[in-house]
Amino acid sequence: MNLSNVKLILSREIRDQLRDRRTLFMIFVLPLLLYPLLGMSFFQVSQFMQAQPTSVLIVGAKDLVDLPPLVQNREFARGLFADSSKARLLKLHFAPDEPAGNLNEMPDRCAEARRAVQSGQYDAALYFPDDFANRLEDFRQAIEARAEQGEQSPQQTDPKVSLLVPSPEIIYTTANEKSQVAYSRLSGVLRRWTAEVGKTNLAAGGVPTSAAEPFDVQTADVAGETGYRGAAMWSKILPVLLLIWALTGAFYPAVDLCAGEKERGTLETLLSSPAERSEIVLGKLLTIMLFSMITAVLNLASIGVTGWLVLGDLAEFRAPPAMAVLWLAIALVPISAMFSALCLALAAFARSTKEGQYYLMPLLLVIMPLAILPMAPGVELNLGNSLIPVTGVVLLLRSVLEGGYLQALQFLPGVVAVTLAACLLSIRWAVDQFNSESVLFRESERLEMGLWLRRLVRDRQATPTVAAAVFCGVMILVVRFFMSFALESPEGFGDFAKLAVVTQLAVIATPALLMTIIFTNSPRRTLLLRCPAWRTIPAAVLLAVLLHPVANALQVVITQLYPVSEEVRAALESAEKILRTAPYWKIVLMIAVVPAICEELAFRGFILSGFRHLGHKWRAIVYSALFFGLAHAILQQSLIACLVGLVIGYLAVQSGSLLPGAIFHVLNNSLAVANSRITPEVLDRWPSLGTLASAVDGGGCIYHWPVVGICAFAGLVLLGWFAGLPYPKSAEEQLQEAIDRGLYED
Repeated sequence: MNLSNVKLILSREIRDQLRDRRTLFMIFVLPLLLYPLLGMSFFQVSQFMQAQPTSVLIVGAKDLVDLPPLVQNREFARGLFADSSKARLLKLHFAPDEPAGNLNEMPDRCAEARRAVQSGQYDAALYFPDDFANRLEDFRQAIEARAEQGEQSPQQTDPKVSLLVPSPEIIYTTANEKSQVAYSRLSGVLRRWTAEVGKTNLAAGGVPTSAAEPFDVQTADVAGETGYRGAAMWSKILPVLLLIWALTGAFYPAVDLCAGEKERGTLETLLSSPAERSEIVLGKLLTIMLFSMITAVLNLASIGVTGWLVLGDLAEFRAPPAMAVLWLAIALVPISAMFSALCLALAAFARSTKEGQYYLMPLLLVIMPLAILPMAPGVELNLGNSLIPVTGVVLLLRSVLEGGYLQALQFLPGVVAVTLAACLLSIRWAVDQFNSESVLFRESERLEMGLWLRRLVRDRQATPTVAAAVFCGVMILVVRFFMSFALESPEGFGDFAKLAVVTQLAVIATPALLMTIIFTNSPRRTLLLRCPAWRTIPAAVLLAVLLHPVANALQVVITQLYPVSEEVRAALESAEKILRTAPYWKIVLMIAVVPAICEELAFRGFILSGFRHLGHKWRAIVYSALFFGLAHAILQQSLIACLVGLVIGYLAVQSGSLLPGAIFHVLNNSLAVANSRITPEVLDRWPSLGTLASAVDGGGCIYHWPVVGICAFAGLVLLGWFAGLPYPKSAEEQLQEAIDRGLYED
């Protein structure tokens, strides 16, 4: 690589971007104007953010005389509020007293209060039963009598006195937000008033009122001593803002540098220069990274200054820690590199600037959940979360911003490794996009779904296109998602068998088979319905046996990294109880044979064949394995299934047939079912098994690490044998190999 060429391309792209007024406005001007304008708007709309009073209907409070004051001067007693000025937020309306007359003819005042709240006349209502005050007074008198007579129970004072006090009732509606606010305020008032009534009863019984609250809890915030007071708020906000603006700052320059050059007709001139494609990519990548970092820095600085000016007078507001600038700057470099490479690859794929802008939303839909996940309660920095791209970076930044340097140092290697791997893969993808002439010089066209489908049917090939493979995978995932809500949980093995068969046939196999018939003219080639070399069959059997301990160990590791929730664990235990009641051969038929047939036809048949048109067999294997993993509902199962799918896809490609992978699939699931039925009693009857594995509570066994290591080594050797087999290649794979070897001539 010639660095002088990279430098020339970098300077060229920077000059082009500096000449673009839209780019200059988005990067330099908008951050400086946006947040001050938002701060000004904050002051303008702050008057609408003030707490508004809520109307409350009080029914039956006229007899609450000899009790601690609840209502004074037609509002709740100010002593019942932590802040006495909040009393004005509850605007009270009192129901008229009951007229004297026949009790049977009196209206139901509680029902009337309910109707008043339902109609919106009042936000909430507080209803006291008719004899509430009298019964509460009887209760207090019984306590006094007990204290005077020294009896064991208040009931012994007067057997005719019932000490059951009816409860007041707060009437509100969850259909109205203002009513919910009124309920929250009323609950606090009644809670404090109930405590005052309790103190009165204690005094009546001769017990000091301090017995209700014998001590006060003192608090001590040690954050002020460490300089990290208020860091919890900033640790959740700043990393997410850094990611958002780094991504946004990279996207628009990338679209202009790639899709924009296509529209301007200058990309061909650049590609015909002596610079290599990798040098062109690196020059553009550095340019995009530069603008991404500048955008992130300016936006964060503008947010910080505006927040300090707007919120600086608030007592609870604290400036971010001084070290936050350093940690955010360090994290900005790899984050910008990764996002810049992703945006560059997407922009190279776009036919025009308009099309390139459409790709921002799908990219945000992928990145934002990973960035927002650390803000969820209970999500903390651990080994499992540190291995999630983007999420690990946010959690690491949150830890260091809160002063948890020891915890951050412990998981720093994992976060760095995953982030660098993501950067390298993104850059490799961008380079491949620039090396593909079909990507760089795609013709602009209008997408009409009907025309696209008619062309797929009319111009059918032997195997499906990449778009058809993606459509099939997405269709399976969507249908499975909705089916999971439509089907009820099985209550017995019969229901479980019906559910398994319906899911496999209707959700997975049927879409793949229908699309094979509609979109291809050779189902045999699409579904890999060929006879493989006879040696691959026993090799697949042996490989399934060797990799079973490895898959078992990976399942243990994944479960430790990402523990199963209690709800999922309960569902799994319920399914295991159902399966224990059925014969082994029926379970194998439902869990191993049926899924092996249906899933292999879909994922290693139609979907894998479609992805082979990408020109890289490993990309096809990985993408089909990802769809295979996502088809499993539980996260832990999805991760294991994805890894197993890589092996099965490799067998399908190297053998050119679906049969070895299907056999591997059947044996893998069958051995997993057999493993779940191993108990300590079984190991006692077969001592030789005890040298290989140890039983666990609830059924199943864990293989010893030497066994796992030996099986893993032998499995790799066997996979190496598969690698030496000659396999049928697609036309795109043959062309890509010729390009890689420099043998392709235009």
